[in-house]
Order: sequence, then structure tokens, then C-alpha cells
Amino acid sequence: MDPRPYDVETIVNPTQAELRNLALEHTPAIVRSAHGNLMKLSRNKARMAKFTYMLAPEADRSRYSGNVIDPARGRALIDRQADYIRRKGSLIRVDGRAGLGARSVRVQWLYTLEGANIAGMQQVLACPPDVGPGDFVPSMRVVYTPDLYLDDMPGRQAILVDLERWTTHICGADYFGESKKGMLRMLNEWVYRQGGLVLHAGAKAVRVGGRTIAMTIMGLSGTGKTTTTFSKQGELTQPIQDDMVCLWPGGECSITENGCFAKTYGLSEETEPVIYHGTLDPSAWVENVYVGEDGRYDFSKVALSPAEVRRLRPLLEATGAQAANLEAYVSGRVRYEEVVDEAGVARDGWDFVVWTQNGRSIIPMATIRDAADLTRVPTVRSMGILNRDEGPDAATPGIVRFRTPEQAAAYFMLGETTKTSAAGKDRGKTRSPFTQPFFPGAHGLQARRFRELAATMAGTEMWMMNTGYVGGDARDVKAGRALKVRIPHSSSMLEALLGGRVRWEADPDFGYEVVAVGDPANAGLVARVPPEVLCPRRFYEKAGRMAEYRDWVRRMKEERRAFLRGYDVEPVIVQAVG
Repeated sequence: MDPRPYDVETIVNPTQAELRNLALEHTPAIVRSAHGNLMKLSRNKARMAKFTYMLAPEADRSRYSGNVIDPARGRALIDRQADYIRRKGSLIRVDGRAGLGARSVRVQWLYTLEGANIAGMQQVLACPPDVGPGDFVPSMRVVYTPDLYLDDMPGRQAILVDLERWTTHICGADYFGESKKGMLRMLNEWVYRQGGLVLHAGAKAVRVGGRTIAMTIMGLSGTGKTTTTFSKQGELTQPIQDDMVCLWPGGECSITENGCFAKTYGLSEETEPVIYHGTLDPSAWVENVYVGEDGRYDFSKVALSPAEVRRLRPLLEATGAQAANLEAYVSGRVRYEEVVDEAGVARDGWDFVVWTQNGRSIIPMATIRDAADLTRVPTVRSMGILNRDEGPDAATPGIVRFRTPEQAAAYFMLGETTKTSAAGKDRGKTRSPFTQPFFPGAHGLQARRFRELAATMAGTEMWMMNTGYVGGDARDVKAGRALKVRIPHSSSMLEALLGGRVRWEADPDFGYEVVAVGDPANAGLVARVPPEVLCPRRFYEKAGRMAEYRDWVRRMKEERRAFLRGYDVEPVIVQAVG
């Protein structure tokens, strides 16, 4: 791969201080906080999978998990990006690696100057290059032009994935996640071709009974991967990664990043001290977090008052808020209640009155206390998946243990959860194979590869945890009609699981194992976690809602089998869902 694909002035591997200065000069809608770091308010508040395309003919659509675009049309758009770069005349180049050691892959990221903040974030997450700029030859590349709008494409933007050239081209988007996932999406294909599987999972090293193992925690954005990764269990817990790791035969685990990309909504020192202090560190980069008049972050901001909109108006205008709507709200002609429904979702054109819950911080591993030695990651011996269940039919047990690799493969393939703010306005139950919207190939391949890998991982415990609710949502909890699975509950369940202190019993409906809440051996766990969280059937029995529970069981079995069959999953895995 040509290390210098564009004949323009290139700023090669600038320092973090230089990138911050470039961002302040060239990046729109960016402010310096009182904490000494920079916060960018982006136009896009989440990744845009619907605007992501694999360069492939329509006849090959079944080979890919997402959209395809005719290669000729895709390359015409790529040529327009090259013209834009030539007109701009300057690029920022960041060299780095996905991972460390023998499994690492050299990656080059290129940004036009308005993307200086994204370059700064990406440099934090990238593992350092192993050679100097003159000797650096990348195996993968991401080219990012945030302000190149494509008026003839949906959303005026496109993320173009060219696996033939191992390059992703990003046009018109300004959300950092597109840069991060641009590389990780290609890495998924790279690792798969070498016999491994990239997991959308956090990972941590845990010492239990004098033995140190790696635990992986799969989950879609917003399910609690980062929170669970940084929670403490066992004699010693050391975070390894918060988002993606590579699984290899025998349970070998390799890393992908050198930092943490954390959700910040509701962040507090009491519940997540590592992420909280990391986010306030001057070395962090922050995206879409509310900054008050005093320059300090408010991690729980939701509604904006007219006065707050007036103060933030230049930022909001720079990110696409309509001037007429801004004026109507600031003047008081339109009130908050008139443009936001009871679920907190704003009408089109009025998104600016609701501060996004998809705030993020990018934290260097160097600032994270007790981080693991990333050059010596232990073998994976515990694998879990998070289901943030929510709604009147939220009946997933607090924690379950899978009895066979096929059963684990089935539930990992289902990737069930409830969509959160990371999905934008889209809400409701969802399924995403292996919680992996970044796997470019046909999703059924993941289940097959996992079953192959699991056969080489004897003694690995596999489980699922509900990080959401039982019987309702946040409003139902306030009304006393539902239960919230809280962070201390999750930590207690994992502590007991890792310590081998749980007495299990078979669930009568689905066949996986659940905590035997009536067994005296589990009394300590039941004292810390409500029995109705551990066994939701009890909740529905006590509430006189067993008809709802039985209907949920019936629907789940039917929907799960249909979902798995739709991806051509092996029958033995389909049958494992009960």
C-alpha cells in the first residue's frame, strides 16, 4: 500500500498538543472545557450504518451483512473525495497499529483539517507505530473528510468500505465512531481470514483463586460493556479493552486499541470512578457532552431551556439546527412540551432541545488505573453477553449460564438487547448477531467460527447478564411496577460467578442455567441481588402477570428460532434456544 496516496501537504504524526491546536483552529463546534480538554458537538450523534456501503456488485449482496454499492459508483465517489483533498491541499496523517505484537496490523488514518479533533481521538486509541514515518507501510487505511457533503447520496454522506484495497473512505460524517469503526470493520474481515473472530466485547484480566484469566463481555452500544469491564471482581481486576478484542484458537486473546471510548450519560464518580476521572483528565477528548456556563460537564443533561439554547446557539447552528426553530424556542413561542413526546424523543427539526444521551469520552489507557499489561493478555476462560432488557416484557434473568457451546453460540448470535441512545431516535427490542454491526461478511459465518473456536476452549464458562430492567422501564421503576438491574447487582453476580459460588438450576422454559434462589448456598448473593432479578418468573408471579410471562416465553422461542434460521445457522445451534 502506498504510504503517501495524496500529493498534498501532510502533517505527519502531530503531537496531541499540536492536534488540539489544529482542532481549535479548524474544527467547527468545538469548545475547551474547564477541565482542560476539548469537547466537540457533532452533527451526527451516532454511527450511520444506513449510509455505510461495501463496494460490491448487487449480485454479491448475500456475501455481506450490510448495504452494497456498485464498485464503479463507489469509486466515482472516492474520486470526488480525492478531488476534495486536492482542493483542500492539506491532510493530517496518523500512523498506528490495531493491536500489539505479532497479531498487530499497521493502519494509517488520513483527515482533512476540519477533522483534527477526530485525528486526535484516533491517535489516542491507536496502538503506537512500530517503525518511523519513513518506514511505515500500512496494511489498512481510513480516509476521512467530514465536510465533504455528497448531495446525491442519502443523508449527504457515505462510508465506503473497499476490502479489495483495505481502505475505508468517510465523506460527510463528523462523528468519531465512524473513524474508529472504519478500521475495526476491516479488521473483522482480516482476522476472520486468519482463523480468528473479532468480538464486539470489553475484556478484563481477573484473578480468582490465584489464577488469572481473561473475561470478555459482548454487548451492543449502551448495554454496559464499558461499565462491566471496569467493575471490580475477584482478587484483582485489570481492564484490557472496553470495546473490541480478537479471539483465536485455544482462547488466545489479542487487543485492538490503546484506550477507551466510553459512554458518558449518567456518569458519576460513585458508580464509575475510572471512567469519570479519565473523562475529566486533560488528556481525554470529549464528544457530545453538555458543557455548562462554568465550563464543567453535566453528564445527565436532558432538556435544554430557552436560555441554554440561546447561549449554545452558535454551536447548535454549526451542527444543523434550523435558525427559525432556534428563534421560536429562544423567544418562547414554542415550548419544550410541544416538541418532545413523553418518551423524550423530539420531533424532526427540534432535536436541539434534547441533549443527546450518546455523549462519549476517549481516554488513553495510560490514564486508567490498574490497567492490564496489554503485551501479556491472559487466556480467555469466561465469555459473556449483555442484554439490556427493557419494557413490560423484560424478563431476562439477571444472569444465566450456558450449558453447551451450541447454546452459547445461539445467544451470542442473537445479540438481544433494547436499543438505546446510541441508535439515535430508533428505540425498542433488537437483535444483532454477536452484537456485531461491524462484521462485513454474512453474519452466519460468526456462529460457525465461534463454534469452531469454542471446541478448542475446554473449561471456558459462558454466560449472559441482563443490565436493564425486569418488568418495565425507568418510569415503571419510579412507579413501583418494575425493577432496575443496578451496577452493584451486576458486579455481585459476576463476583459470585467467577468465584464458583453459585448453585445453579435448569430454567424450565429455555434450558440454560439460572441461580437457584431458594438454595441456602445462594443466600449471600440473594441478599445483594433481588430474587426477582435473578428469577424474573417470581416477579411476574407476584405481580399477577404470569399470562404476560408465558406469552413472552412463547414469542421468544418462535422469534429466536426464526432469527437464527434467517442467517443459515446450523440446526444444532437453532435447537439450543429451547
